[in-house]
Amino acid sequence: MKIRIEWTYKARNGAEAAFYADEMPAAQALMLTEDIERTGRAKHVKLIDRLDNLWTVKELKRYLKEIDTEPHHITVYFDGGFDLESSHAGLGCVIYYEQNGKSYRLRRNAHSTELKSNNEAEYAALYLCLQELELMNVHHLPVLFKGDSQVVINQLTGEWPTLENNLSAWADRIEEKMKEHGIQPEYQLIGRKLNTEADRLATQSLNGVPITATIELAD
Repeated sequence: MKIRIEWTYKARNGAEAAFYADEMPAAQALMLTEDIERTGRAKHVKLIDRLDNLWTVKELKRYLKEIDTEPHHITVYFDGGFDLESSHAGLGCVIYYEQNGKSYRLRRNAHSTELKSNNEAEYAALYLCLQELELMNVHHLPVLFKGDSQVVINQLTGEWPTLENNLSAWADRIEEKMKEHGIQPEYQLIGRKLNTEADRLATQSLNGVPITATIELAD
């Protein structure tokens, strides 16, 4: 979760000024807020999340303690491939996350014969990632989704209209799944060279190589 801080500083002579800090990870915001409050000159300190909800220091501490044992700080890479000759699709999903003070990477792919285009495969790959997040019991957390599909990223962010009925149906399913689990998505369009893991998984699926694996990452 990202938090922004707003506070009023009161000088010794009584002068006051308002200050604002750009959003930052919740743990960093908590540390800075406690430091600001220790000066004894901060007034009306506000901790505000992306949904404009106000948090107290006590509430934020409790939240950070609770999520430590659950997957958090989640980044998802997705990619879909479609073979025109066979009309088969391969879906790739990579999820990086932290849990209990450790870092992990989950890799998963899937094969489909029911999709009609590469764009549909890209949407299906993202939906596969949401299904994995559901199995991980991820809920009410911000999640960063990275992919190299301009169509998927720009349509889900509202930059491009979703005119094709089949893609619109996928977008609706994805948004419904996000709302169901309280996932706050952030989308980032990346180049293919930065999406090689998910691309490799999609290709392996097309070649008949199923993969499901989770490993702990070294520091």
